[in-house]
Amino acid sequence: MNLVDKTEKTFALTTPLYYVNDLPHIGSAYTTIAADVLARFQRLLGRPVLLVTGTDEHGQKIQRTAESKGLPPKTFCDEMSAGFVSLWQLLNIKYDRFIRTSDPRHERIVKEFFQRVWEKGDIYQGQQKGWYCVSCEEFKEERELLEGHRCPLHPNKEAEWRDEQNYFFRLSKYQTQLEALYQSQPDFIQPESRRNEVLNFVKQGLQDFSISRVNVDWGFPVPTDPNHTLYVWFDALLGYVTALLAEDAEPTLENALVKWWPINLHLIGKDILRFHAVYWPAMLMSAGLPLPERVFGHGFLTKDGQKMGKSLGNTLDPVALIANYGADAVRYYFLKEIEFGKDGDFNEVRFINVLNADLANDLGNLLNRTLNMVKKYCAGNVPSITNEDIPIDSPLKSTGLRLGEQVKNAYEALAFNQACEAILNLVRASNKFIDEQAPWSLYKQGQQQATEQVLYTVLESVRLAAYLLSPVIPNISSDIYQQMGFDIDFNNQAQTAIAAPFDIHGTWGVLTNKQKLAEPRPVFKRIEPSK
Repeated sequence: MNLVDKTEKTFALTTPLYYVNDLPHIGSAYTTIAADVLARFQRLLGRPVLLVTGTDEHGQKIQRTAESKGLPPKTFCDEMSAGFVSLWQLLNIKYDRFIRTSDPRHERIVKEFFQRVWEKGDIYQGQQKGWYCVSCEEFKEERELLEGHRCPLHPNKEAEWRDEQNYFFRLSKYQTQLEALYQSQPDFIQPESRRNEVLNFVKQGLQDFSISRVNVDWGFPVPTDPNHTLYVWFDALLGYVTALLAEDAEPTLENALVKWWPINLHLIGKDILRFHAVYWPAMLMSAGLPLPERVFGHGFLTKDGQKMGKSLGNTLDPVALIANYGADAVRYYFLKEIEFGKDGDFNEVRFINVLNADLANDLGNLLNRTLNMVKKYCAGNVPSITNEDIPIDSPLKSTGLRLGEQVKNAYEALAFNQACEAILNLVRASNKFIDEQAPWSLYKQGQQQATEQVLYTVLESVRLAAYLLSPVIPNISSDIYQQMGFDIDFNNQAQTAIAAPFDIHGTWGVLTNKQKLAEPRPVFKRIEPSK
């Protein structure tokens, strides 16, 4: 197979394929928001981007859950998968492909991949004995389990003892190659804490892992032995490949991998790190396929300092959160207030305080007051000032000229909180600048040129802030841009890549007096805490 060299700078990234045993939760939303923000940023850079998400729909847990509800597994999966599609729409997620592992085209890809690995001699039949967590769909080593053989990720459920014939993948064969990969590409697993976890796991010695189950009907049969069903991870991970197929393409590995492979980034939660950073690259090595560039495992979310769970009654419903506060508010809080990669907490009081301070007061109020002064002092037009009229040592201009590159680097490093904080620093500095310069006083003194210089400087800083924040808060950023006379909607990614390319809009000094400013209106209404 001849894969095309990715010289056109395409960027492909994936969320996990979410397990459909239940409706999506805030953790799933968190990963997908981050993926969407990164995809939007890459589109601003003018790169062709493919964002893949979807659902993992096979396995014993799904079969049991469907049976408990009196539904066929496919019917149950249809309902659950639709819940993910609906939530992604509410969160303004602009994905390009949504793959379901129950898709018949996916089965064709899985069979072809299995055949490659089978012919390599990396699949064999053996006896599997051990404790199996149905919720994880994974055999657990004794050392991993809590007292009473309970899974640490599902402590309210006891693992089940299994002693059965399975097919195995020769993971142990790839110990040396995986260690060489981690050594030669230190950025393959990020952040560093996750990399260290994987290195410690691999150092203990890799064991072959089971890729099939018996007595499970819901899944693809093993091509060489239909009495066995392929284990969900061997099936699900290949969903990343199937998703790359063009709609009218024959489902073959060659067709799937021709444009977007290798994936630039797999974005996952830390609980599935091992499958993506150890099992997956070994499987690809066995099949003779190029490896992804990066696997990034982010942390878990808590609520009010406690782990979330139905038994504790403290779950956080993402649909209700969006309904109460809006998609931009939810997107902003989770990426600005939590260092991506580490565990983070949601507290509703802090949530409201952050949104009011940053979006209503600092950003929204700054825009509103500035536009009102432009309306009063400049007849509602962008001041007749050019970039060259603002001295290079102007505090806002000098900050703005550096900000684009700074924020670009932060987005590329998935340091979303640093990007947001750097942008908000410009917004806060703009508020301070307008208070200190007092354009209302300059206007009263008849200093029209000085008044217009101040207002242009602040307007341009707000525009730049809105542009750089557009991957995170696309609706608010679109509103700000449109109030400034731009016909740009940051939700129309095809349009913004042309109309607002990063090399132009991501720097300082874009506004011109040809633009007619709109009537000022709030871009984010202050939230009043419920009593």
